[in-house]
Amino acid sequence: MPFRYLRDRLFLACVAAYFINRLVLKRIWVSGFVHDHFNDLICIPFWVPVMLWIERSIGLRRRDGPPDAMEIAVPLVVWSWTFEVFLPARGWLGPHCAADHRDVLWYSVGALAASLAWRRRYGDEGDTGTAGAPRGEPGVP
Repeated sequence: MPFRYLRDRLFLACVAAYFINRLVLKRIWVSGFVHDHFNDLICIPFWVPVMLWIERSIGLRRRDGPPDAMEIAVPLVVWSWTFEVFLPARGWLGPHCAADHRDVLWYSVGALAASLAWRRRYGDEGDTGTAGAPRGEPGVP
């Protein structure tokens, strides 16, 4: 089964969860996990499908299989370094960007959970044989 990119169930669940967290949960609880780490948990399953859809749309990704280990690990490392090392050290975003090693833990937990969910849903195939498929909106039947 080809990866569904912006129609992927996990991606859509993360979009819904983000808005529920932002509009409802953060108003109910004034501190804790929903404020500090929930968005970190859904970061990888939220952004990787967007990133891969863009790559597929411009021809940088030639297959429609689920994200492979590198397509998950590279954003995990780059975003962890950017948001937990580079930006906090520069102070460009003021108090809105503070280094927190626990954020990296939650990025990693989300990445692992997403990887397992995508493998379970789409199988372990690396290439679905769509390299020569006609261009259009990738992954959308």
